[in-house]
Amino acid sequence: MKPKHLLALGVLAAIHTGHAHPPTQDYIDAGRFTDGIEGPAFGPDGRLYVPNLKTQGTIGVVSAQGQADIFMRLPEGSIGNAIRFNAEGDMLVADYTGHNVHVIDLESRAIRHTYHQPAMHQPNDIAVSRSGMIYASDPDWSTDSGQLWRISPEGEIVLLECGMGTTNGIELSPDETRLYVNESVQRKVWVYDVSPEGDISNKQLFHQFDDYGLDGMKTDRTGNLYIARYGAGRITVLSPEGEVINRFPLQGQHPTNLALKENESTRVYVTLQQRGAIETFTVE
Repeated sequence: MKPKHLLALGVLAAIHTGHAHPPTQDYIDAGRFTDGIEGPAFGPDGRLYVPNLKTQGTIGVVSAQGQADIFMRLPEGSIGNAIRFNAEGDMLVADYTGHNVHVIDLESRAIRHTYHQPAMHQPNDIAVSRSGMIYASDPDWSTDSGQLWRISPEGEIVLLECGMGTTNGIELSPDETRLYVNESVQRKVWVYDVSPEGDISNKQLFHQFDDYGLDGMKTDRTGNLYIARYGAGRITVLSPEGEVINRFPLQGQHPTNLALKENESTRVYVTLQQRGAIETFTVE
């Protein structure tokens, strides 16, 4: 969820293209999704799942041909902000209005379990390990602050850190030994060491940007970190060492999150808030 005042971070964005890249294409046309379009993820069936198709509170599903349909509606009062899938193939949905993370059976579309924590401002974005450990960012936009939570497969909800900036994008490295968390307003990306038990330690500043906001993040199989630069109209890629190695311009100025499909090349799918669209491009 992005509050309206965050738009001020990049209304007059000047896109820095970096290297020459082919333009993005619309995978889903503008206006199909609400401005709550966020957190896309590919399911085990190969289809792309995205929150808030047509109306708030829905989960959309997009076929390989780019046909978008409503997959399900969340319970009354719930609005999804991010989707991930666990190793069992269940859909995890961060429900920012209900302070929940829902676990949804993909076949029956039934909510298998709901992790609820009223001390959360929301959950915003989530990352999930192969062992089923969930990490959730939890911004408080009204105070430009945030928290970081962990939910175990057994349902234990632990506050890992409070007093942070506006925690937003969150992602694990491919080997799950690192956890990346960004702060939108403060424009910082932090990295933690992750133990085999899921504990975090050794927090370090990974990268700091000079302008525009930060939103959703994903790592590719080589460990590069793709970041949605909210207001800047681009995806910026950081190496595992925290250096900027690429910038990809978008049609829309307000990317909220992205999903990666990796084969011989990497295909990137980006959700755009103001356009209500999904743009796509290929990284060779």
